[in-house]
Amino acid sequence: MAIQDDVADKQKAIQSRQDQKDASEQRGEESKEAVQTGPVIHPGPPMASQHLSKPGIEAEMEQRPQFMAEHYKGSGKLQGQVAIVTGGDSGIGRAVAVLFAREGADVAILYLNEHEDAAETQRCVEAEGQRCVTVAGDVKDMAFCQEAVDKVVAQWGRLDVLVNNAAFQEHASSLLDLTEERFDETMRTNVYGYFHMAKAVLPYLKRGASIINTGSVTGLKGSKMLLDYSTTKGAIHAFTMSLAANLIDKGIRVNAIAPGPVWTPLNPADKPASEIAQFGADTDYHRAAQPEELSPAYVFLASSVCSSYITGIVLPVTGTVGE
Repeated sequence: MAIQDDVADKQKAIQSRQDQKDASEQRGEESKEAVQTGPVIHPGPPMASQHLSKPGIEAEMEQRPQFMAEHYKGSGKLQGQVAIVTGGDSGIGRAVAVLFAREGADVAILYLNEHEDAAETQRCVEAEGQRCVTVAGDVKDMAFCQEAVDKVVAQWGRLDVLVNNAAFQEHASSLLDLTEERFDETMRTNVYGYFHMAKAVLPYLKRGASIINTGSVTGLKGSKMLLDYSTTKGAIHAFTMSLAANLIDKGIRVNAIAPGPVWTPLNPADKPASEIAQFGADTDYHRAAQPEELSPAYVFLASSVCSSYITGIVLPVTGTVGE
């Protein structure tokens, strides 16, 4: 039995050394710092403990999102093009509008009623040297979507990119808390809104045009507190792939981006102040993304210079390894 005993002793020694290392590492993990991988330091938890009233006004946030992407240099990837961004008044939509303008596009912002935020986005787009119009309305209404698109094309003469980004989100701890009215509001805003906008723009899109839908990591993995929202995001991913297949012969690309947690008005307008402080801490980056970390991906998918051979994908930008 001596050989077996020697093997057992060797394995115990290996285990002991690893146990000691694990204990040491656990002591060092009590305070995990936010991971930074670029030239800009993006804040990690604790985030500002604030609860916003819906639809969520970025101008009212105590801790403002970072959206200007000051280290991003434009190179004419969207020169001379026209883009529509729904939910473009704040958050990811605002960051996308700014970079589209930096790449040479004129941008139309569709939004609900966040007038102060929309005016600030317009100011930022125009500061990039491009034209910007803002149109207030509800994407649940097909008539509004059609009128808004017709107005943009009549004013600027073309349409090249649609970014579907407007969304409604409200948490619920139980399926029993989801009333028909609430489920309908989430579904009609997040799914019907995308459907309405895609249908409205399609007659104007030419070969080389692009549609980009904002999905979510919740559409990939689900979320126990966002049952209806996750359902709509999964539907958006399927809609993206299906529409891409439907339009590929026309030379029109359709893709989606699935963000993880992003610091925008959407989340403080959902989570209570006591929970929002740790928003994004459970990612491998130990922090939420800032909108300026998402917007370059939209440029990539919008520009045929970058992604002419890519359609029907759901690009995850989640801050978690392998997702």
